[in-house]
Amino acid sequence: MGHPTPPAWYVISLRPQGGHDALRRAARRQGAGLLALSPWRIARCADDATREALRAALNCPVVVFTSPAAVAAAHALQPLRSSLGQSWLAVGSGTAAALRRAGIDDVAFPARMDSEGLLALAGLADLRGTTLGFITAPDGRNLLVPTLEARGAHVLRAEVYRRASIPLGTRALEALAGLEKPACLLLSSGGALHQVLAQLPDGLSGRFRALPVVAASERLAEAACEAGFARVVLADGPRPAQLVKAACTARLNGIR
Repeated sequence: MGHPTPPAWYVISLRPQGGHDALRRAARRQGAGLLALSPWRIARCADDATREALRAALNCPVVVFTSPAAVAAAHALQPLRSSLGQSWLAVGSGTAAALRRAGIDDVAFPARMDSEGLLALAGLADLRGTTLGFITAPDGRNLLVPTLEARGAHVLRAEVYRRASIPLGTRALEALAGLEKPACLLLSSGGALHQVLAQLPDGLSGRFRALPVVAASERLAEAACEAGFARVVLADGPRPAQLVKAACTARLNGIR
């Protein structure tokens, strides 16, 4: 057997530790390698207060999940069961798929898979007198809760996991410093971007900001610009294939 062909270019992932596999597969299909810069890991909450908050949230007539990690953490605490008349909503197709795997067959999610898209769903238009369960992380989807409350919802929040900061790996930083092939930063979390920027050595910070960025949403594109990135393009959505496709198109169009 011959040696595998070296990647012609790279994508850089800021996803949590152990969460890069789907992006790596999508990158490989486009002839790209993946460099993982994880600024945090997912830590599930399993204390009594979390269990009680989750139990209350799952009993609400409307239940919203903000990420696949929220589904996995909630399902680890208790079985997910839909009651008659309940509405289950997810911020995107990945979260909806995770809910279906956990046993919730009827899940609504928006075509535009971000906070703004979720808020545009008909089921969240008028929430006067509605108690809504919101399953997330402590800093998850900050835009959503104030808007839902402004529409009349009484929100019961269950924070079932948290993002625990970790140091950037020495090998990853060395790989970034030694990167000689074209690369593109894939951005699906503003918090992750700020965590990475706060940890980068001075000698790497400018080089990192010189990378082109593919953002999963307009809000993240704005966050990248505000952080000092000059070359930012918008993907069709947050799924790995969408992010890598946008990066591939940007590269072919000369954004290097």
